Amino acid sequence: MNHNILITSAGQRVALVRGFQETLKRFFPEAKVFTTDMNPRLAPAAYVSDGCFEVLRVTDPNYIQQILKLCKDNGIGMIVPTIDTELLVLAENKKLFDDNDIFVSVSSLDFIRICRDKRNTGEFFEKHGIRVPKPIDKKHPTFPLFAKPYDGSLSTNLHYIKSAEELTTEILEDPKLLFMEYINKEVYKEYTVDMYYGKDNKVKCIVPRERIKIRAGEINKGLTEKEPLTQYLYDRLETIVGCVGCICIQVFLNKENSDVVGIEINPRFGGGYPQTYAAGGNYADYLIREYFLGEEIKYKDDWKDHLLMLRYDDAVYV
Repeated sequence: MNHNILITSAGQRVALVRGFQETLKRFFPEAKVFTTDMNPRLAPAAYVSDGCFEVLRVTDPNYIQQILKLCKDNGIGMIVPTIDTELLVLAENKKLFDDNDIFVSVSSLDFIRICRDKRNTGEFFEKHGIRVPKPIDKKHPTFPLFAKPYDGSLSTNLHYIKSAEELTTEILEDPKLLFMEYINKEVYKEYTVDMYYGKDNKVKCIVPRERIKIRAGEINKGLTEKEPLTQYLYDRLETIVGCVGCICIQVFLNKENSDVVGIEINPRFGGGYPQTYAAGGNYADYLIREYFLGEEIKYKDDWKDHLLMLRYDDAVYV
């Protein structure tokens, strides 16, 4: 089996690429971590990886064949997607890659569909005993309320609405917006939880990260925190049918009354995953052991609690 890894749509994921490189070389010193991007010249991760390939837009009908050829030509045995728009098309074509001995780190098509539509995600959370924000009838609203698109990503088209004057016609007539209870961030703390699921669809690691400060939709300052969310989520999400690899779940937690509110699931490596890696949740290691070495992964919770991450600006000069 080929042991090179391809991280697609790498963009600014410099820390993710470096983490995979460090981990992969412990097992296979000659193996490489490649990346793709639509514009490699402007992608910082391209300069850190062992080679970056310019690719078509994911919606292009030739995208999958292009990725498959890149893998065959460059000894790539694993694909790690990083953006939401790739997930459906890669899940739809997972068997094609499997037939060519290339593992795609993406969950089943059914689970991806649950995650990509927040209406389905809400039903999933409730089925597993996790409450979601209460829906609000936009024709008879109560304030404050929150509105977001059912298929949104990158924290776009979000609306915190405090009064009837702010509930504009444009917002009311947007067919994609879901209207719901506003979760007060002065009462609730926001968390991203990085979770790894093995081949058996069972969780192997759970790392909650408090989102202390957000910038451009991604965590800028964060703190790992084991309890109470680790046990809470293990009890409810020990097994997810069709789920493999890394996913990240967004939740709110009220520490006064232990109320947990599920918000969304991103079935991929999140932008803040490097903090989990630094704390000892090495999901690249799990992927390599499972899919390159055929090992069974046991549940682990020996990562570093209360690890503070403070991100800062840096640059690549070429």
